[in-house]
Amino acid sequence: MDDILKVGKYLVDHAEEIVTEMIDSALENVEFEVTDEMIQQSIKINVEFLTLLVDSFEDSNEVAAAELVKWSKKNGEQQAAMLSQLSTMIKPYAKNRLMYLENINRISMEHDLSTEDVLKINNRISYLLDVSMIETIFAYEAYRDDQLKDRQKEINELSAPIVPIQHGIAVLPLIGVIDYSRVQHLLNNVLPTIPTLDIDHLIIDFSGILTIDSEVAQHIFTIHNVLQLLGIHIMFTGIRPNLSMAVVQAGIDFTSFNTYGSVKQAIESLR
Repeated sequence: MDDILKVGKYLVDHAEEIVTEMIDSALENVEFEVTDEMIQQSIKINVEFLTLLVDSFEDSNEVAAAELVKWSKKNGEQQAAMLSQLSTMIKPYAKNRLMYLENINRISMEHDLSTEDVLKINNRISYLLDVSMIETIFAYEAYRDDQLKDRQKEINELSAPIVPIQHGIAVLPLIGVIDYSRVQHLLNNVLPTIPTLDIDHLIIDFSGILTIDSEVAQHIFTIHNVLQLLGIHIMFTGIRPNLSMAVVQAGIDFTSFNTYGSVKQAIESLR
């Protein structure tokens, strides 16, 4: 163990030099443009990893992995912020892993470590590299999922605005694909604001809808019933044949609704 710790001290003392040399070699396998900022970030990440590796020499695999998991989660978010695709990060992993092992093995043999000690270091590096990659992928996916949720929220807000057009009259234009997420946004965010807008008549316009299924159609017509209970007169416009079929399949009775071909016709009916 003393010999392994001596190698560990050498690795820490020369970490930046060792890492920079390995990154220079790794760049030969990279198929995308690498900025100076990305190189410096990569050096920082790998120096931290090398230090964690050395610190783990006296620990069990389980203890070493627990410390690495915390670090890998942060690393995964940084990688997600820099790279647009997960495959960009994974593709060079096998070659870089082999290069990492070859360099550490060379240093270990230069310090006259026994074959047994070289294998111990080799196994520890392999184990921690795999743990790091797995946790980095998990963190990467979580970061991307959060980004997608934020973007979907923005899309929902932009695609279902309440537009006042005359005193007491407003239009709710539905645009794009109406799915469960969009309906939940309508129910939880748009619907509660309508009673505060001093609206007597609300025109819900379907002319911008691409697709809709029967379950979602049922939710939208539930919105109609809720607003009617609040004393708001609801009119539907722009209902095309594909939406009509979804409404029929949902078992919704059209006869109790005020429907018009266009927003203009609905406004004229109020006059």
